[in-house]
Amino acid sequence: MYHRAVKPSEALELIASAVPRGPGTWADLGAGDGTFTRALIEQLGPGSRIFAVDRDHRALAALERWAAASRESVVPVVADFTGAFELPGLPEPGLDGVLLANALHFVEDAARVLERIATGLRPGGRLVIVEYDRRGPNRWVPYPIDATRLPELVLSAGFTTPTITARKPSAFGGDLYVAAARVRGSAEADS
Repeated sequence: MYHRAVKPSEALELIASAVPRGPGTWADLGAGDGTFTRALIEQLGPGSRIFAVDRDHRALAALERWAAASRESVVPVVADFTGAFELPGLPEPGLDGVLLANALHFVEDAARVLERIATGLRPGGRLVIVEYDRRGPNRWVPYPIDATRLPELVLSAGFTTPTITARKPSAFGGDLYVAAARVRGSAEADS
């Protein structure tokens, strides 16, 4: 998934209030050429490890070259994040967080994908979604996830009620919004 419409500095600005600072192990699902992966690395800081998952091997190869040159810990995974895939060397008890930036609107059955994501997160793990609000379906956004629909979708998948942490007008109509939630069932997530 490509994020060319958002500049790297804008990506960081969007996710900064949803992603806690400090090292962690995260996955960027639908990473594309890595605009949001790079923002995620910058927000988390040194010692972080990011699994960049996308089915476009060329985009991931460019991200891998950048990561090698900048000595960042990015593990490219060529896979369709909507299906079953493995993250090589994933530590137990799972990921600290998952970022879905402009990716979930390509999934017809978003609830099923979010349920699977919940099982791969550690207790209290964070879900961060960047999506379009007030935008009708089209070939670039076939399954829009309006911010009013998001809470029901996220709650049904096993997460806490999402909080909208940022909004930005989109050049393509409507707004981009960022929402964060945690896996339910742990004291940290339920507080």
